[in-house]
Amino acid sequence: MIHLVTLFSRQGKVRLCKFYNANLAKSEKDKTKIIKEMISNILSRTASMSCFIEWRDHTIVYKRYASLYFLFVVDKYGVDNELIILELIHRYVEVLDQYFGAVCELDIIYNFEKAHFLLDEMIMSGEIMEPSRKAVVKYVHFSDQFQEDEILFHAVSETSTL
Repeated sequence: MIHLVTLFSRQGKVRLCKFYNANLAKSEKDKTKIIKEMISNILSRTASMSCFIEWRDHTIVYKRYASLYFLFVVDKYGVDNELIILELIHRYVEVLDQYFGAVCELDIIYNFEKAHFLLDEMIMSGEIMEPSRKAVVKYVHFSDQFQEDEILFHAVSETSTL
């Protein structure tokens, strides 16, 4: 099971964070402490070191893409293989790339709700739900179009009532 997904910059600034397990941290203070601990641990590592870290009863799987680190916390002895999680990180980056077109850190900052939405399409309750990059992007584009149509419909209906 996936317990936590975090994206952060090389400076240690969190860009996206999603907890899937309430038992990992009970309060916001605990969440902040855990994230800071993980980030400092990862930023202190060299590029030649393994991208798997044993942490408490969990395994941290991370990968750096450009200026962002993608960090997933999974069960140490769970059914999720670390290499599958590494591939899931890569797949999420591909989804972001396809949706935003050459994604960068600013895309995540200014469109964090879309980054969360794309992640939610891939992972639900800590389990991988949709591994297909094309299906995720297609569904999110469909949702965007539906949202635009809904806004247009309400704008037209408001002007016709005036």
